[in-house]
Amino acid sequence: MSDAAAQGSRERHIVVLISGSGTNLQALIDAQNTPALPSARITLVLSNRKAAYGLTRAAQAVTPIPTAYLGLQPYLKANPGKTRDDYDCEVGRIVARQKPDLVVLAGWMHIMGDGFLEIVSGDQPYDGEERLAKPIPVINLHPALPGAFDGAHAIERAYEAFQKGEIKHSGVMVHRVVKEVDRGEPVLVREVEIVPGEPIEAFEERLHAVEWKIIVEAARKVLDEIAPATPVS
Repeated sequence: MSDAAAQGSRERHIVVLISGSGTNLQALIDAQNTPALPSARITLVLSNRKAAYGLTRAAQAVTPIPTAYLGLQPYLKANPGKTRDDYDCEVGRIVARQKPDLVVLAGWMHIMGDGFLEIVSGDQPYDGEERLAKPIPVINLHPALPGAFDGAHAIERAYEAFQKGEIKHSGVMVHRVVKEVDRGEPVLVREVEIVPGEPIEAFEERLHAVEWKIIVEAARKVLDEIAPATPVS
């Protein structure tokens, strides 16, 4: 029996999408069903890269977490005539079948198209005519402040901008996922100092430590808004 069930609370379910080593995923794994992320369990980890170590992290968790892999190019090769939009829809269907309370993009290096968002919002069916009864919120971790350094290589671009005197600090945010890349409403934002003269590795290490905290805090905040961990009567 899970901690949530033992305490008489409804367990909130999370699906996590990854592409790499899974350090942010690990923060969520360690926090699930603890005071930091109560009455919560990761029910699926989906990767678009077969060799992503995050899949191993999930499989080796104290309670192993189911995993799935769906890469864009293998999908297109196996499905002649299908497009990137079809792939995005298939990712949406995999997520929707889990019926999670929350989807977290934790280092998911693929820009989602409209098809994914339309399925997880319930606007489009995911199986035959079946649609989600309510939208699933989707949040994304991005290593920059709102409106700054959207897209890839944000850490390197922020560090370079600091060296040029263009910015005084950088930061991390978790935001809601919308069609525009990294432009969704921020859920949580934290500034991260860049120390003059420090190598980028030192800045990156400090920033990652903030990421591991904020991804858990943001997941709890969104879950508490839509599915409070209250006792079941």
